[in-house]
Amino acid sequence: MALPREYPSENCPIARSLEIIGERWTLLIMRDAFFGVRRFSDFRNHLDIPKAVLSDRLALLVGQGVLAKNDTDYTLTAKGHRLWPVLWSMINWGNENYVEKPRRRTYVHAECDGVIDQDGRCGRCGKTPDVADLIVHPPRRPRTPSRDDQVSQALRRPHRMLEPI
Repeated sequence: MALPREYPSENCPIARSLEIIGERWTLLIMRDAFFGVRRFSDFRNHLDIPKAVLSDRLALLVGQGVLAKNDTDYTLTAKGHRLWPVLWSMINWGNENYVEKPRRRTYVHAECDGVIDQDGRCGRCGKTPDVADLIVHPPRRPRTPSRDDQVSQALRRPHRMLEPI
């Protein structure tokens, strides 16, 4: 039996947020949207997620105004864009606790080529750039490429965040 998505007895902003982004796969879909994934097939192939689950999660995100859908693409809305600090915090928490240092992606400020620190600030100019001003770089010592989908291929080289893949 599936667990309910809602927390009706909780009058809490975390509970309300979890109702939208707390289900399995949802934050990975959001991560990929920030990477520039736009098409259903690219989300599906990169995440290896069941079609029905992906359809359900995308419909929820569109219905809640986190993503917008046109004929073929999904894009982040302003509301979705504001989730970047949440994902950034999770990236850093995961890096600190679960990812080997040489296998971490780095994020660079496009304006000055400074590396972004865990607080989201550029090590060169001191600014906190918007996600659209970041370039994600693959890990220095990447894994043997076992995935050959379009998104995985694109992320093996520097890629500007939010730029369509």
